[in-house]
Amino acid sequence: MDQHHHHHDHIHDHVHEHSGEGNIRLAFFLNLSFTILEIIGGILTNSMAILSDALHDLGDSISLGMAWYFQRFSRKGPDQEYSFGYARFSLLGAFINSVVLVAGSALVLSQSIPRIFRPEEVHPEGMVLFALLGILVNGAAVLRLRMGKSLNEKVVSWHLLEDVLGWIAVLIAGVVMLFVDLPVLDPLLSVGITLFVLFNVFKNVRELMRVLLQGVPRGVSVTELEETIGKVPHVAAVYHTHLWSLEGERNQLTTHILVADDAPADQIITIKENIRAIASGQGIDHVTIQVDFPKEGLGREFVD
Repeated sequence: MDQHHHHHDHIHDHVHEHSGEGNIRLAFFLNLSFTILEIIGGILTNSMAILSDALHDLGDSISLGMAWYFQRFSRKGPDQEYSFGYARFSLLGAFINSVVLVAGSALVLSQSIPRIFRPEEVHPEGMVLFALLGILVNGAAVLRLRMGKSLNEKVVSWHLLEDVLGWIAVLIAGVVMLFVDLPVLDPLLSVGITLFVLFNVFKNVRELMRVLLQGVPRGVSVTELEETIGKVPHVAAVYHTHLWSLEGERNQLTTHILVADDAPADQIITIKENIRAIASGQGIDHVTIQVDFPKEGLGREFVD
């Protein structure tokens, strides 16, 4: 279970998490069975477009499988081994998935590009049949996941929506080739789909690296945050502020504040409550506040 209790209704939350997991599990099995069918179909119809879509689907199956596994695994709370809990393991899943997709894309491009110059005959009837099946299967999975609330489900549903678009392209190419002998359409479409997959992979990897390298989460500014905290009554200075994300969803903040040497405990508690409220408004879940006093010789260089 998530440690930060955003929902008061615990039972509802627990039930929801399991339904989210169930949705991802269903989409995973749907996708995996279809990927296997698709690889066979691509070989039978001699269509690189179907095979490159099979690669895309294989990537999705891997991300779905890992999303399902890590959705369960990352709910484990902090322990002696991992004091922050297991949430970051989902990043590992995303990284493995990216590597698989890049390797697969290189393979598909090495097969498709030569075919643009030496087109091979494909079976458009088979392509149309598979495309309709693809739109149906992925469409059903998208609808199922669209009803989900978790970020994981939303991300996965975007993946599957891309698949639906890929299949619509295969369908159009198949229909065109039923009437016109244009086998070059198939490798062109294959290269298009693969480049689209690679573009998204690199976008995801960039985001992944930002989280792994503990970059400041997008949409939050350390300077603005320090300025806002500095306006809290009785805070003389704010410094050594660090902001990062645990796994792209849960943001963490540590900061130092300087208060008067004789600040009473109640005042410090109020200051902390105010800072937590400011952080919460910025979408920050976990806040660590270090209170410093001038007597310690700390923070003087930060006071105007």
